Amino acid sequence: MKQLILAFFLGVSAAAQAETIHFVTEEYPPYNFSTAKGASGASVDQVALIMKAVDIPYEIEVLPWARAFALAESEPFHCVFTTGHDAERDKKFKWVEPLLVDHMIMVRHRDSAIALRTLDEAKQFIVGTQREDFSANYLKEHGFQKIDYAASLDSTLKKLIAGRVDLMMTSEKTFETMRAEGKPVEAALVLEGKQYGIACHTDMPDEIVTRMQVELNRLIATGIQDRIYEQYSLRPDGIKQAAK
Repeated sequence: MKQLILAFFLGVSAAAQAETIHFVTEEYPPYNFSTAKGASGASVDQVALIMKAVDIPYEIEVLPWARAFALAESEPFHCVFTTGHDAERDKKFKWVEPLLVDHMIMVRHRDSAIALRTLDEAKQFIVGTQREDFSANYLKEHGFQKIDYAASLDSTLKKLIAGRVDLMMTSEKTFETMRAEGKPVEAALVLEGKQYGIACHTDMPDEIVTRMQVELNRLIATGIQDRIYEQYSLRPDGIKQAAK
């Protein structure tokens, strides 16, 4: 009987090893974005190193965020990143984290006269975000009524620049990238730090999740994660400060 049980679990493990893991993400530079050669970014590089180490077939696809999120929630062997971890999402996925810890930030157009001291003051304005985005949950949880939903970060940014929304939500590091690229944006209000990671379907075998987490821990402990941040002009010290 013991031999039969052992053979069964070995068979399950072998089947999990043979299954391709489908990673889905969105256009959200500098963490994940499309290039002529495929997906790239600070989070994409970490996922690629993790999967190379665990030696399991995988693919990465860039999709609109709402679709990517829905796939990871509904389809086995699917994971979505870079995903903010909050109470609402906690039980919906199995988590491998942190790919980063970063502040959320409200952004205004450079020529805007909007001046914010508190979150409540922002509720009178139209705030842009993406469907199923972590920031969308944040706005709803804090009682925002004037929320404008777009399919992608780029669409939200275009609305802000065109004056179709008053503010937009993004991460502090993405805001810094926008400024470096010459986008006409300014910080309106810096919010609390949040943890972001890989969110996998709940049927993902625990063995695989554990191996992925062990490898991410190694990337962090050996300084490889910091070096990846630096390659994308992200300040590791700022990211670590946000985690405190």
